Amino acid sequence: QVQLVESGGGLVQAGGSLRLSCATSGRTFSRYAMGWFRQAPGKERDFVAAISWSGSSTSYADSVEGRFTISRDNAKNTVYLQMNSLKPEDTAVYYCAASYSNYDDIPGGKYPYWGQGTQVTVSS
Repeated sequence: QVQLVESGGGLVQAGGSLRLSCATSGRTFSRYAMGWFRQAPGKERDFVAAISWSGSSTSYADSVEGRFTISRDNAKNTVYLQMNSLKPEDTAVYYCAASYSNYDDIPGGKYPYWGQGTQVTVSS
């Protein structure tokens, strides 16, 4: 079992930055690929970014490419999402997710473990 708790959300002006953190518990964090998703009001949950076991591979949604950076610190059982040049369109609840992987890659399937989410609001 894996439990995830997000933090770091808040209210920022357009062009500002936030760093989200996802603290995890469980014995196999280093064998889980991690992802960030977001859900805006009235919309479906969308993929934002993902990172493999070691951090050697990352993936980003086109909408955040070049602005967001996903990273992980396996010694701290924590994954991060650095968000720069924030836009009002980035306003959403951001969720951390985990998916077990047999190899150090980006999973193509579903993420079975989810955090409770943290609110990010970007004002114009």
